[in-house]
Amino acid sequence: MSLAASIRKPAAWRRAGAARGAGRRRGAVVLLLALAYAAGTLVFLLGGRLSGGGAAVEVASSSLHPRRHAAGGHPPSPPQPGSVYRSHLVFERLWPAMRDDATAAASASSLSASSSWRRSMLMTSQYQNSGEPWMPCVNSRLTQSELPPSNGYLMIEANGGLNQQRLSICDAVAVASLLNATILIPTFHVNSVWRDSSKFGDIFDEDHFIETLREHVRVVKKLPEDILLRFNHNISSIPNMRTKAYSSPKYYVQKVLPKMLELGVVRIAPFSNRLAQSVPSNMQALRCLVNYHALRFAEPIRTFAEDLVGRMMKKSSLTGGKYVSVHLRFEEDMVAFSCCTYDGGLKEKTEMDNARERSWRGKFRRHGRVINPEANRRDGKCPLTPLEVGMMLRGMGFDNTTSLYIASGKIYNSEKYMAPLRQMFPLLATKDSLALPEELAQFKGHSSRLAALDYTVCVQSEVFVTTQGGNFPHFLMGHRRYLFGGNAKTIKPDKRKLVLSFDDPNIRWDRFKQNMQEILQHSDIKSIAFRKPNDSIYTYPMPDCMCQQDGLR
Repeated sequence: MSLAASIRKPAAWRRAGAARGAGRRRGAVVLLLALAYAAGTLVFLLGGRLSGGGAAVEVASSSLHPRRHAAGGHPPSPPQPGSVYRSHLVFERLWPAMRDDATAAASASSLSASSSWRRSMLMTSQYQNSGEPWMPCVNSRLTQSELPPSNGYLMIEANGGLNQQRLSICDAVAVASLLNATILIPTFHVNSVWRDSSKFGDIFDEDHFIETLREHVRVVKKLPEDILLRFNHNISSIPNMRTKAYSSPKYYVQKVLPKMLELGVVRIAPFSNRLAQSVPSNMQALRCLVNYHALRFAEPIRTFAEDLVGRMMKKSSLTGGKYVSVHLRFEEDMVAFSCCTYDGGLKEKTEMDNARERSWRGKFRRHGRVINPEANRRDGKCPLTPLEVGMMLRGMGFDNTTSLYIASGKIYNSEKYMAPLRQMFPLLATKDSLALPEELAQFKGHSSRLAALDYTVCVQSEVFVTTQGGNFPHFLMGHRRYLFGGNAKTIKPDKRKLVLSFDDPNIRWDRFKQNMQEILQHSDIKSIAFRKPNDSIYTYPMPDCMCQQDGLR
């Protein structure tokens, strides 16, 4: 081999080696890019985008943050329809058309025709049941016989707000009847959220309660001396039987009754939702007797509440004394608990974080806790703002001559959120606007007593609007069915459909009205409903406590 050849061969090797090195470097670069892309995708998913869900999610710290860009600079895909609060933008677009629509309706035809139209919007549901109206008949469902000797005393502690207390009391009376026990007037737990120190007699008429139940269950205001001596006059020494939620009658007979026979008294605290929904017919009828007849509000509440109803009817002269009541759940604690976001930005986030920590101390910061505001809104779990309630009702056909009664606690950021509702419904009233400060003074600081005032005014309204779940609307819907032939008009909007209309700032007024009236029609179809096995009798008193015949009114 020549010298030149020997020199050329290593050079060739060097060129081949260099080529192989460049190939390896290119492969490494490609591999790094692939790894970077995978890492970026992973960060993007963990940072707030879950496959299939498409909603912002926060894990572990549970704090709420704006939507973030994925690693690599790729912006997140647009949120799914109904995920983001844009109702204030929709209102800005629709208000001129909304206002013009009301003006045209008022001037159309004649005043009498306009008044007739307004009255028609306040009539009961168009989906009336056929046949005879349903009437209360609890007396015919209750067995009447002399009470046998008592097996002992039942003590319960009712917790929560007004209607959770009602639920506990009704269920406790049913259990006392089952066990042939004497029930002590229930005590109320002072809840950290409700902060109401009211006793039973401050809210309900004790003597009426005892007298109404006289033939069915024995009720006493205090334990006898011999029982108190047995426990050294210390109520907390009486064994507390912590029963499970929705316990069956069989459980009470097998587990609670033997202890009662042994000790002479048993205590169950708390007693919320401690009895199954489906129980024998006699117990169901007794639940209704307690709820609709025995639990009459105390005289100061009852008298003043009836006065408020009269004032509200007088305020509703344009609609023949008929008015719409709205249970508006937009208090700070409700907004905080929902973990939904609105249009308040950082200020709202800070206030909601503080409210959650103040009332629930770390519950929303637990490791692994997931907060998904966008999914909450799409799923219809977010409280409606006063603005949204007003837009919905105007779209359904209730014009600015409709008298609106708002039942609520202190509205979050009231000045901002209530202003557009008053703009849409100038004949808006609350217990605070109907009453003088000195008239409300005796009820202030007692949330259950204030709720009792709202409850009474809402029961008597021509139309009731519920905007969020909870015991108040559930009990109220059942009470109105019981009083008004099984069919009192209630608007319970499908919020999953509602948020879609609130999400489009370019929606036209005629399209918005069509959407709202479809939601109203769907709500009306459900106005007459019968209790299913797992439903609450307090919401659906038919057919357990009502008959298609004359009965107890």
